[in-house]
Amino acid sequence: MKYLSEYRDAEIAKALIARIRTRATRPWTLMEVCGGQTHTIVRQGLDALLDGVVEMIHGPGCPVCVTPLGQIDKALVIAAQPGVIFASFGDMLRVPGSTGDLQQVRARGGDVRVVYSPLDALALACAHPDRDVVFFAVGFETTAPANAMAVHRARALGVRNFTVLVSHVTVPPAMTAILDAPDNRVQGFLAAGHVCAVMGNMAYEPIAARYKVPIVVTGFEPVDILEGIALAVAQLEDGRHEVENQYVRSVRREGTPPAQALVAEVFELTDRQWRGIGEIPMSGLRLRDAYAAFDAERRFGVGGLVVDEPAACRAGDVLTGRLKPPQCAAFGTACTPDRPLGAPMVSSEGACAAYYNVARYRAPDAAGVSA
Repeated sequence: MKYLSEYRDAEIAKALIARIRTRATRPWTLMEVCGGQTHTIVRQGLDALLDGVVEMIHGPGCPVCVTPLGQIDKALVIAAQPGVIFASFGDMLRVPGSTGDLQQVRARGGDVRVVYSPLDALALACAHPDRDVVFFAVGFETTAPANAMAVHRARALGVRNFTVLVSHVTVPPAMTAILDAPDNRVQGFLAAGHVCAVMGNMAYEPIAARYKVPIVVTGFEPVDILEGIALAVAQLEDGRHEVENQYVRSVRREGTPPAQALVAEVFELTDRQWRGIGEIPMSGLRLRDAYAAFDAERRFGVGGLVVDEPAACRAGDVLTGRLKPPQCAAFGTACTPDRPLGAPMVSSEGACAAYYNVARYRAPDAAGVSA
């Protein structure tokens, strides 16, 4: 297939669904690790079309959703400082912290701006040398190269009023944390194609071998996802556990080495908190000492800020696949896009937003599968 329309073709999708149903001799449980894939699955009803054959459970694949409450509170403190321009992607503005969100800081007079690239934030710093410009660097391996480039470029230009609040996380440690959990039900993964476009497939190979789970790198359109599911089911039925690449139009096994090299120069691995999940060892990125001058946590003295997650929000259970959004007592009542308790309800990749936006409100049955 060459054209986008083919990846949305109903007849191709029907053929793949029939292929999956014919191949499966028992129900299987797969997890997609990308919030964009979650939205496609829920919006197109792919999970319902495979009911009784494959259960799709939703993983921690939304970078906005896994940004912990404490990191949001750091952003709120910095953004409220006089003389600061706080730059962020738009998704982050309505993610609730413990005292509000960035949109409320802006309403109270804080200079909070939406940008479309970290280099836009660097351009702001160059244009306003009398202001501190802080960029909220959130995301998985997909966005890390651009953020590394902004910091690298700032040092090369000698820009001293530019810093980044780093909240980067990496996918493989989250997958192993899910597989290590005593209540794990995941038998195979659909891995995010855009992450692998940067990092390649190789990091998943030890996971597939150690835990004996198939991992299929998959795109984001309905046919992409159905083909990924078909490949995973075939592996499970055959007793295989390999890393396969459905997203061959964008992903190579080795990824993009120049991007990896830039990330490795600017960042290093560190333990990182995940919203609702807790700390996952060596699952995040932080600036190396050579780039410490661009670390907003150090410049503004907020590195030690620790905040407890709200008990009413069960984001952690949603993000680890223990819970479908309608199973949360607050879903659609105390927690809506207008009054969110957590990031999964407001992010464009959040699982709760996916269900809410297509009115998937029906209560799940006792087995934990949506009715």
